[in-house]
Amino acid sequence: MGRSLAASGLATGLLLAGLAVPAEAATYYSATLRSAARSLPVAAESNAGYDRTRYFGSWLDTNRDCQNTRAEVLLQEARATATYTTTRRCTVRTARWLTTWDNRTHYSASAVEIDHTVPVHEAWGSGARSWSQARRVAFYNDLGDSRSLNAQTAALNSAKQARGPESWMPPANRCAYIGQWIAVKIRWGLRVDSAEKAALIRYADSCPNVRVSVTKA
Repeated sequence: MGRSLAASGLATGLLLAGLAVPAEAATYYSATLRSAARSLPVAAESNAGYDRTRYFGSWLDTNRDCQNTRAEVLLQEARATATYTTTRRCTVRTARWLTTWDNRTHYSASAVEIDHTVPVHEAWGSGARSWSQARRVAFYNDLGDSRSLNAQTAALNSAKQARGPESWMPPANRCAYIGQWIAVKIRWGLRVDSAEKAALIRYADSCPNVRVSVTKA
């Protein structure tokens, strides 16, 4: 169930559409990267009242196969057959992962963390504070688009924290990262503040003008 990407095609692959949500709830968006960056609605960010655990919950096992969202992402991104911590195969122990922010290879699941491309704190301040609880939990556990959640190194995940592209960028594959960020914002109807939008446009204008296709959540 891999979604492995060849290194040479990483930027394009990360900008393709993820898995679809049910058709009755789906709205499809497609535009060039530069147009998509410019289309994002601007509003001041408001983080008042943020509480990650209270409002977004934790990893869920939505299909009840005993593998929670973290395990599902690890398995989807694994480039080798996984091993598990128990015979029930609920928790991943080993496989092979390439973390896209630094192009490093890892073999132990404990060496990587699952990153929200758009951090939860950022989402809250960009519109999620007005969502229903169910929608916030769905955002936290979004397996419907491969750009929403990714395995990354703990060090870079910690360096990023809740910052957006206006104040933090990964050391590798920056154009792919910008495309992912824009896609997630569009998918979930999240706004951007003025500094964030300026940074997104600046980076998008320096990247290949690939197409960003998104099924809105």
